Amino acid sequence: MDAMDFSDSEFEFTLAEIVEMETIYKEIGVESLDQEFCQRLATSFSCSSNRMGKTTVTWDQVHAWFQEKQSDSKPQLTSSSMALKLFVDLSGPNISNSAPQSFKRRSSGDKVKDLSELQFEARSSRDNAWYDVASFLTYRVLCTGELEARVRFAGFGNAHDEWVSVRTAVRERSIPLEPSECDRVKVGDIVMCFQDRGYQAVYRDAHIVEIQRQSHDNTRCTCIFVVQYYHDNSEENVRLERICCRPLE
Repeated sequence: MDAMDFSDSEFEFTLAEIVEMETIYKEIGVESLDQEFCQRLATSFSCSSNRMGKTTVTWDQVHAWFQEKQSDSKPQLTSSSMALKLFVDLSGPNISNSAPQSFKRRSSGDKVKDLSELQFEARSSRDNAWYDVASFLTYRVLCTGELEARVRFAGFGNAHDEWVSVRTAVRERSIPLEPSECDRVKVGDIVMCFQDRGYQAVYRDAHIVEIQRQSHDNTRCTCIFVVQYYHDNSEENVRLERICCRPLE
């Protein structure tokens, strides 16, 4: 089965919403069933930019998700009228090339806002490169228990949609840096780097091997960063504008 069947007007939570509810459930458990709490969470989801153009979330849909999570926390493929019975944990390490997966963790009220408004990137199996995610189309659980999401990459049509592993190939979007922020990059940091080899120009995971610091102002960074790509261990000298940092806690 390639998609979940929602009998309630095809309602579905977004991936960011599922991540948030999973995180909340692991932290407060049955307390998440409180009606006032579910209403606040539903309102936060409905007001999020990720839900533009989608059905608003009601408190009873949130409540039903937590009820089903409580009754059966194991991943399943069976359908549900309100929510997905899925285990989603994007807050742990991303095992691909040991690249870290970090989400902002603050007070419970702030955290709902942070996670529900996250933007994501996903790794394509076609070239092992990372692309911004425009939308998550649907979800499925393999017979192995592995959760996959079907993603549409930003700037690409449906012919390029892919099923990707949520655990190893989806993460919070990497962050471009301003020239004034070059001192944030340290030797040993894991970064996403724009690799341009003429026939192919893509973003790949790498780590910083060496930094040649230069004096410069806040409008243009002239430092040289030596990166080593994980996929082929090649090294390259790059400028700051080709580097994106991974989000920090």
